[in-house]
Amino acid sequence: MEIQEIKQRFGIIGSSPLLNRAIDIANQVAPTDISVLITGESGSGKEVFSHIIHQMSPRKHGPFIAVNCGAIPEGTIDSELFGHEKGAYTGAVGERKGYFETVNGGTIFLDEIAEMPLGTQARLLRVLESGQYIKVGSSKVEKTNVRVIAATNVDVFDAVKNGKFREDLYYRLNTVPLRIPPLRDRKEDIYLLFRKFTSDFTDKYRTPPIQLDEEAQQVLINYSWPGNIRQLKNMAEQLAVLERDRTITAQTLLSYIPAEGGRNLPMRVDNQPKEDFSERDILYKVLFDMKRDMVELKKLVADIIEHGGVSINHSSQTLNQLYRDIDIPGSNDQQFTLQKPVINANSNNINSNPYNITQDAEEVEESLSLVDKESDLIRKALKKHKGKRKLAANELGISERTLYRKIKELNL
Repeated sequence: MEIQEIKQRFGIIGSSPLLNRAIDIANQVAPTDISVLITGESGSGKEVFSHIIHQMSPRKHGPFIAVNCGAIPEGTIDSELFGHEKGAYTGAVGERKGYFETVNGGTIFLDEIAEMPLGTQARLLRVLESGQYIKVGSSKVEKTNVRVIAATNVDVFDAVKNGKFREDLYYRLNTVPLRIPPLRDRKEDIYLLFRKFTSDFTDKYRTPPIQLDEEAQQVLINYSWPGNIRQLKNMAEQLAVLERDRTITAQTLLSYIPAEGGRNLPMRVDNQPKEDFSERDILYKVLFDMKRDMVELKKLVADIIEHGGVSINHSSQTLNQLYRDIDIPGSNDQQFTLQKPVINANSNNINSNPYNITQDAEEVEESLSLVDKESDLIRKALKKHKGKRKLAANELGISERTLYRKIKELNL
């Protein structure tokens, strides 16, 4: 079946290459009987793809069930999935069939698979490898023929490294990985989805159509959408019900967007995650700032030498301020003095260095210790923000955790 036909059949809207690639993978893997691991952020539509795989497989006439592993208590999930015998535990007043028995011949969709307890993961691995399981409280081996499709919104490989997910189960489930792109990576689809949702809700609630002006469209497209399609749909429903003015402006749209401390304000989103700054990054920042200040100082001195009409007092103040900004040890006790140019009356030439730059105080040898520079930079940031560590960390371009650690290491 062609991608466009699949979109029409399952109500998928969009033309993003990433979306088309995901649909193509689902279309190719559906006729097989291998396990599929669907990854993607919350609200990106992972369950829709599980239905695509089931409905286009030879099991389409068999049962399909979606199970949220994170919503089932740890003490009862084994019973839910594999069933239990009467008296298997307190409260087990009768025999119960599990999902792997009732869905025999069909497909089971295990959502939030990373939330599954490790003991249950071992039971699931046995089902995937041999099709066998044992009910809770029983010693009889049962057989089942179920296709497993799993999904998660977390990095399962990180969970494996942290010991929270079985490595053998990860590789058994990840036979065919299927990644659903987040909405911010499908910018060309956002406005189309919004129009579809608002049209559906205005028909449902019998309200006038909703329109966005040009600025509001840009806000809509450039927002990061942490809740993905689910969040976009909820916003469309709110606008369809609450707004009296049916032409939505950017200001009106922004009132429906949770700022969350400014992290998700409309912006052009970089796909690469922001990494925490290391100690090496802090030192580079110090060195780059010093180099920039030295370049500025050289430019200013060259300008003074070239233009004889520069105000002496103004230039002296500028040099003194710039010298302090460079943050050389001992600079707070030193001042630059610019002497007036010396002109030889018997010559048409002006002294090649008319402004003799001298220092009133004795020169102090500059410390080249990176630790001292780092310590001094942190002190200045804390002093500037009156001891508020969060603001100081933002000023330094590091996380609060890194700042706390550096304060402890340097005994600040």
